[in-house]
Amino acid sequence: MEEIAKNGGMVAYTLVQPELREMMKEEGIRLGVRTVDIMGPMMQAIMDTFHDSPNRKPGLLHQMDDAYFRRVEAIEFAVKFDDGRDARGLFLAQVVLIGVSRTSKTPLSIFLAHKGIKAANLPIVPEVKPPEELFKVPGKRIVGLTMDAEYILKIRTERLKSIGLPHNSKYANLQRIVEELEYADTLMKRIGCRVINVTDKAIEETAGIIMGDM
Repeated sequence: MEEIAKNGGMVAYTLVQPELREMMKEEGIRLGVRTVDIMGPMMQAIMDTFHDSPNRKPGLLHQMDDAYFRRVEAIEFAVKFDDGRDARGLFLAQVVLIGVSRTSKTPLSIFLAHKGIKAANLPIVPEVKPPEELFKVPGKRIVGLTMDAEYILKIRTERLKSIGLPHNSKYANLQRIVEELEYADTLMKRIGCRVINVTDKAIEETAGIIMGDM
C-alpha cells in the first residue's frame, strides 16, 4: 500500500475475510490511496437477502480436493494414451473409445477426463491390425464411435484444407470412408461394444450417454 501511495496508484481488492477488508480500507484512508472493495458489498447484499453468512474461507471455488487431482490424473492419462499411442493404456482405461479418423475420439477423451474419467482412444484403420489388448478388454468398457459417411467426408475435406493438402486425397474419398466404416462396424460387432452415432451430437451429449451407462 505504501508503494502504491508513492506511485499515485489505486487498489481494487476482493478479500474474503472481513477483517482484511477493513484493514485495507483503513490503510487506504491513512495513506490517501483510493481503494475499491469489489467483493464486500456483494457479500453483504447476499447476507441481507438470504439471512445467511458466508464461509469466509478463501479458495473454496478452486480448492484442490480429491476430485481436482482425479481430473488432473485423468487428463494426463488421456494425453498419454491418445490415438492408440500405447496399447497398455487400454487395460488401465475406464473407457476405451474406438472409431475411424475424425469421429471425435480425442476431444471426447479430454472432455471425459475433465469429468475425472480415464479414457483411452484407438483409431480404426482397415490396413492396421488392432492390438491384441483391445480384445482382452471387457466389451462394456469399450465404446465404438461412428458417423455418417458424408459428414466425415466434409470434416476430412476441411481438415486437408487446413493443413494444405490436396482435397482429392484418399483420406477424403467417400468410397474409402464407407469402407472404413464397414470395417469398423464389423470390428465393433466382433468386440460386442456399445456403438454411438455421433453425427449430430455435441461432445457433451455423447459424454453424457457414456457416463450414464457407466
